[in-house]
Amino acid sequence: MTNGPDGGGGKGEGREHVRAPIELKVEYKKMNAFFSDYTKNISKGGTFIKTERPLRVGTDFVFKLFVPAREEPFTLRGSVAWIFSSDTPPPAGISTTSEHGMGIRFLYADDAQKRQFEGFVEVLMREALGDHVFQRLMERTR
Repeated sequence: MTNGPDGGGGKGEGREHVRAPIELKVEYKKMNAFFSDYTKNISKGGTFIKTERPLRVGTDFVFKLFVPAREEPFTLRGSVAWIFSSDTPPPAGISTTSEHGMGIRFLYADDAQKRQFEGFVEVLMREALGDHVFQRLMERTR
């Protein structure tokens, strides 16, 4: 069998086997860093990953979030929504630092999966920070 002109893809693009999904791993060393990212980005349905080599817009992948309070990572599906580099500015309305990278949109199978993930994070935050601090942080996300 021969590969397609761009060298790949899944079945139907000249490959004998379906390509394994891309897996991105993000490891948080401290819970506070995860909570900060969650309240700023993840709770809104995505996040920003700093990288000099962003994936192409539209690339789907498996996203694994490692946090200190859990042995197993949170595993979510994601898609590259936009990239920021020296030749590609972010879309209008997206603010970013001067660091290159890619904007990620999480893809949940359904609302139940999204609520389950949010529930896990809520429990972690309440246990680590207490109810009062949790409530104040979550008010900022609205």
